[in-house]
Amino acid sequence: MSVEIKVFGTEQLCASCVNLPSAKETADWLQAALSRKYGGESIRITYSDFQQPQTEDDNIWAGRIIEEDLWYPLVVISGEIVGEGNPKLKDIHAKLESMGLKPLAAATESEA
Repeated sequence: MSVEIKVFGTEQLCASCVNLPSAKETADWLQAALSRKYGGESIRITYSDFQQPQTEDDNIWAGRIIEEDLWYPLVVISGEIVGEGNPKLKDIHAKLESMGLKPLAAATESEA
């Protein structure tokens, strides 16, 4: 099973996010953290600058970020917002595991 996680943001930090990592840094952090827990081939993290959408799906999310005043980085898994502003790994883990993704045995033991 392979899951795509989209991280939306922009180069400019949102006003409420000044002390938080950028969306691009969040995408890199998620890639490292989730690869350790679930394996590198299970998850693909894609960063998208919502001010320069590349696909129709990105364009739809860009519109939602602006219209709904969503905080970024915005983490989306299977069309569902899982994190906004300062995403929590616990919430992302819960979503991935509800989709059937299993942690690697070594990751589970090291976190116990």
